[in-house]
Amino acid sequence: MNVTRKYCQVLMRHQLKRFSGSLSYVQRRRYSEQYTGKLLSELQAKIKFSGPITVAEYMKHALTHATEGYYIHRDVFGVAGDFTTSPEISQMFGEMVAIWFVNEWMMVGSPMNVQLVEMGPGRGTMADDMLRAISNFRELNKELSLHLVELSETLSRMQEEKLSATPEKVSDTTASSEGPHYKSCVSKYGPKVFWYRDVRDVPAGFNMYVAHEFFDALPIHKFQKTEKGWREVLVDIDPSADNKLRFVLSPTPSAASKLLLKVSESDSRDHIELCPEGALTVKHLSERIQEHGGCALIADYGHNGMKEDTFRSFKDHALHEVLDAPGSADLTADVDFAYLKLHTDGKVRAFGPVTQSLFLQNMGIAYRLKILFDKADDEGKDDLLSAFKMLTSPEEMGERFKFLALLSNTTTHNPVGFDPLPENNRSKEEEL
Repeated sequence: MNVTRKYCQVLMRHQLKRFSGSLSYVQRRRYSEQYTGKLLSELQAKIKFSGPITVAEYMKHALTHATEGYYIHRDVFGVAGDFTTSPEISQMFGEMVAIWFVNEWMMVGSPMNVQLVEMGPGRGTMADDMLRAISNFRELNKELSLHLVELSETLSRMQEEKLSATPEKVSDTTASSEGPHYKSCVSKYGPKVFWYRDVRDVPAGFNMYVAHEFFDALPIHKFQKTEKGWREVLVDIDPSADNKLRFVLSPTPSAASKLLLKVSESDSRDHIELCPEGALTVKHLSERIQEHGGCALIADYGHNGMKEDTFRSFKDHALHEVLDAPGSADLTADVDFAYLKLHTDGKVRAFGPVTQSLFLQNMGIAYRLKILFDKADDEGKDDLLSAFKMLTSPEEMGERFKFLALLSNTTTHNPVGFDPLPENNRSKEEEL
């Protein structure tokens, strides 16, 4: 989640205890300056040759370009980076997510050969917290393997350093391997860990998928309602300034507007953002769960098909001009959960979205807080309370983040965490 500067002091206290080895602010700025000029020149050359590009194409280049992409060769997380995520704030977040998967595994009869698949695992923080929590459930731990979907070699190296039983053997290069994964290791908790560049490369089986702040970074197409009908928003060279880009509207219906845009009569929006890559990913997860069993938990900031213009950029924990210095800042758009649910095609049972506050409280975060609180020193108690507030407060992350669950159609139970909050839990929350 992208947070404002007012949280940085609190976040710094948490992160200094949970991380080390990040690039300094000065190192990151120098790195950004080195690469963003190259990417802007490349995009301008492409536009001059073939005309304005879609927002989706712009996002794809800016975020995942092989050499200049924002996510590819740097550590973008934390106070020294551009944004901070819930798992980095407190171990409680990953632990609650882990307990959700443990419960789902038990509810379907505790099958063997379980694959926990995380898409976009960042520094590996949530994966580490989940594996540590799951290690307390021996029967599941011995059946489990972890599968991480990660494009960035820099981040995959950080993930391996955090998770590996032998972190001193982690190299700067990806190891060659047989099979669809590009490297593997044995985790310090026992389960093996495998790395992939695409979720479709993860072997079929009983897979439990988790995607935290994954869908918000997938490329979107933007559409605007005009007097002549719906037109796609494109990115073009700004003729009024050197080295600048601008938004323009397609003069006629584009291929994307013809293929993707289906607006109901009840939809009153003037701007619509669609993420076809997100739709294809959900379709893939749904087909795998339908065929082999398993489940999925998607957590992101988003809406249920109501918001309009949410495409934005963040740099140094502050809003940044989306078309300025591509490759130097995060690009993101709120996830349309209604759009994702539509593309399950009835192959799975979908639940939610519900707020992060409701999900975490239903999962027992207040009880976990009490256990950790009783063992902490005075400074640790303050950190725990501030982290709890940041994760659950409606004014911070509690309402903005949403959770969506996908279960097999063969299941008859409802997933834990998605029911209305019991009154006794509300009382405990107010006390805290």
